[in-house]
Amino acid sequence: MLIFKIFRKDEWLEFKALGKTEGAPIDVADGFIHFSKAGQVQETVEKHFKDEKDLILVSCNVGDLEPDLKWEVSRGGDLFPHLYRKLLLKDIISQIEIPKIDGVYKFPDIF
Repeated sequence: MLIFKIFRKDEWLEFKALGKTEGAPIDVADGFIHFSKAGQVQETVEKHFKDEKDLILVSCNVGDLEPDLKWEVSRGGDLFPHLYRKLLLKDIISQIEIPKIDGVYKFPDIF
């Protein structure tokens, strides 16, 4: 199963340069890295990234992140994946840019 992490472009470039990340400031403050299931990505972007322009969506395989991945109740009572360790570049399966055109994010068809 794939899960997804949204990065601002500057966060993604820093992650690529360092090969690891503790996540965005909200991740560091919360003590874990926030991920989303496929069906949660669009709502997560709209809720937390609506004013951003350049976003990168990465996917990771759940099995590669266990046992440090925990499923916890969050927004709307839904279970969200939270990673309790640094995310490594080798954990990334794929990356895509999410363009914002005329104020609307354009997601790949899988979403």
